[in-house]
Amino acid sequence: MPRLKVIGGNVLTGEVAASGAKNAVLPLLAATLMMDGHSTLTNVPNLMDVNIMIKMLNALGVRAEYHRGHVKVANLKKVRHIAPYELVTAMRASFFVAGPLVAKTGYAKVPLPGGCSIGSRPIDIHLKGFECLGITHKIEHGFVELRAKKIIGNTVYMDFPSVGATENVMMAASLGEGTTIIENAAREPEVWDVGQFLVGAGARIEGLGTSTIVIEGVPTLQGHEHPTISDRVEAGTLLIAAAMTKGDITVTHVVPEHLEPLLQKLKASGMEITVNETSIRARYVGVLKAVDIETQPFPGFPTDMQAQMMALQIIADGTSVVTENIFENRFMHAHELLRMGANIRIHNGAAYVTGVPRLSGAEVKITDLRAGAALILAGLAAEGETIVHGLQHLRRGYDDFPGKLRTLGAHIIE
Repeated sequence: MPRLKVIGGNVLTGEVAASGAKNAVLPLLAATLMMDGHSTLTNVPNLMDVNIMIKMLNALGVRAEYHRGHVKVANLKKVRHIAPYELVTAMRASFFVAGPLVAKTGYAKVPLPGGCSIGSRPIDIHLKGFECLGITHKIEHGFVELRAKKIIGNTVYMDFPSVGATENVMMAASLGEGTTIIENAAREPEVWDVGQFLVGAGARIEGLGTSTIVIEGVPTLQGHEHPTISDRVEAGTLLIAAAMTKGDITVTHVVPEHLEPLLQKLKASGMEITVNETSIRARYVGVLKAVDIETQPFPGFPTDMQAQMMALQIIADGTSVVTENIFENRFMHAHELLRMGANIRIHNGAAYVTGVPRLSGAEVKITDLRAGAALILAGLAAEGETIVHGLQHLRRGYDDFPGKLRTLGAHIIE
């Protein structure tokens, strides 16, 4: 099985560009199922999950190809309505095809999704939203069947501001009749990006980036070219690498306001943060201080940065409390960090982290995508060698993360 050897102790310095956002490009690809003709997505990261979604589009009768950061999509024939079991169960984000398929064909049969083991992440919110639009569903033999003679606009209230459910309902409603209002909608930048792609195709959407999104249905959508927004999670992970290695890193090709919750925590930790229009510099200037973290939907602190910030807290001065409010099983990386000498105690849904003066390299196993980044960060700060197993999780969401770290001075052997 593939593994990484991380040899700690190097100070990371230099400049590195953020890739396109994994959490945006997957629903963007799904949305091309609704768009007639040719679409091109640019700034697309080279990820396992992107490859799976491209295979999904091809299996559904849409021709899609990846080449050097571009995905060209040709939607010229009748779209098939049954999503392959092996692809949906390999990646939870494959369920994004549900809304576009039922909107385009009136019927969709999609297996119950799989993916990382960080929590139950039920699809109930998706299905409730679909029901409000007149889409009926039946769950049988591990599949969800969705049917709609036509999609009728309605008010959809999200019990929780789910990113995936907001995107799925927004996509379906774009080809519906009448007005749909999504209340308590997710405000994440990735939702905004999907909405912008739909608008460019001819959709009528207002309120993107707010908790109330209004969609006026249109009869057709046309393919076009769209640049994927930058990956705020990858950018944040690289900025934390500067803190953990006492380094000085500038991340370019970013939208700084998308990272504001993280930047505030890094400043509170004692890092010097310099923000320009499309870049952020993080420079170590002294002792790192412990800070409390509590994950929340955007614009709160992102759950996808919780593991990486916990890695930082294990070497910070003092005790921090890390509270996870989004996924109930997202502390699995803590057990691996303990193997490296961390002082972490988990109690009642929170992790109590007391910084230690040194970490020691160890053999660790990645349990999910963001845990993988956290373990590599810890390896950069540890004494000796850290052997990281389970790289398939990391490759789902980071475009050559080890390579980017090496350009900054990391000693990583693949």
